[in-house]
Amino acid sequence: MMSLLGRPDVDAGEVFVNFNQNITSLAVATSGGYSLYSLGSVDSTLDKIYHTKSDELFLIERLFESSLVAIVSQRAPRKLKVCHFKKQSEICNYSYANTILAVKLNRERLIVCLEESLYIHNIQDMKVVHTIRDTPCNPQGLCALSSSSEHCYLAYPGSVTAGEVQIFDAINLHAKTMIPAHDTPLAALAFSPSGTEIATASERGTVIRVFSSQDGSRLFELRRGLKRCVSIVSLSFSTCAEYLVSSSNTETVHIFRLDRSATETAEGHGGKQSSDDWMGFLSKTVTSYLPTQVTDVFSQGRAFASVTLPEAGVRRMCAITTIQKQLRLLIASQDGYLYVYSIPTVEGAESQLIKRHDLRLEDHYAMDIKVDSPQTLGLNSGVSIGGAAGVPPGGAGAGAATGGATGGGSDGKAAAPLSGGGGGDKPGGSYASAVKGDEPAGPSSASSA
Repeated sequence: MMSLLGRPDVDAGEVFVNFNQNITSLAVATSGGYSLYSLGSVDSTLDKIYHTKSDELFLIERLFESSLVAIVSQRAPRKLKVCHFKKQSEICNYSYANTILAVKLNRERLIVCLEESLYIHNIQDMKVVHTIRDTPCNPQGLCALSSSSEHCYLAYPGSVTAGEVQIFDAINLHAKTMIPAHDTPLAALAFSPSGTEIATASERGTVIRVFSSQDGSRLFELRRGLKRCVSIVSLSFSTCAEYLVSSSNTETVHIFRLDRSATETAEGHGGKQSSDDWMGFLSKTVTSYLPTQVTDVFSQGRAFASVTLPEAGVRRMCAITTIQKQLRLLIASQDGYLYVYSIPTVEGAESQLIKRHDLRLEDHYAMDIKVDSPQTLGLNSGVSIGGAAGVPPGGAGAGAATGGATGGGSDGKAAAPLSGGGGGDKPGGSYASAVKGDEPAGPSSASSA
């Protein structure tokens, strides 16, 4: 079995876990298929809303609460399938020249990340509107797409030797800015819910920084630790954008509070000095005589709270969201568990474990369906992109959308050809409804997605 994304968990038969864009759903893929869970009552129960048997997957992305899922299997790692899970139908599939390392979705764009290129699809009809070619070698498939339609930005590494972040406007199809975030290569990227901020971590893993995605200005600098370098696995803003959570290859999950009021207060003083201002002045005076490395430590924010899990070396995805009006930390791990923790109101207080769900257990909420011959819904299946074999007639356009490493060169007109599929539905029908998330649940659905 091949090892993809540098993930030994795939070889070990562990599960792949992934939250959707607004943390209302959890996707779980195992060797036997994939499941989708609702997180609305996760404090007490974990409702499995869908399950299907399939090839072993290593990537699955659900579009918000819609019926649209994008999947990549280990058997065909160069092929992306877009499916309508309520109708148990394949909408379309695309083949690429190399292994797909990441797929990102929002309501405007679908991004496919290969090792040295990025394909930008219009999610309404799945046409390729732009290709960013000759990107710095990115074997981990590191990239991030804002969930916001208003600030629809794509971020990816701009260097293999330093922590440069390229910000690309995925709607207007041009480079936005380049942020020199770290001295060492990037390990993690995450946009805030609004898309106006981006959090970054380097391979060293000791410092997390937050920048404006619009002008590249640094907003926060947060210290994860001093003693050792770690590999940051997951970085995520809370849905309220007031917290940032990170997990690594250690057993500790760190929660940072993003205190924007301090900046706003300083700007609002208009030259008046309070006692806090004098303390800041004295701090600056003292640290001005210290080495830069030491002063950096003094100026960096510390974790607001942390959680210690049973063991290190387990890949975990983390998120902070509001569940039934309560802020919750959700930790989904490759060993098949979902942990639910409270968020303390006081800095330094302990996060309390509320529930641990076993993702491997079957329950009566599941809809277990095997689709032997899926139908297509209005879009062409079997389109090849970027030089892959089997380009259909007229397929020169499939790989013709071109661009430079910063996204220049494509006018968005050279798109992959799409035509009506076997399902007979038009793209403006079931597929468009699935993208919008307003497709009514059919008779085969266990519950509304």
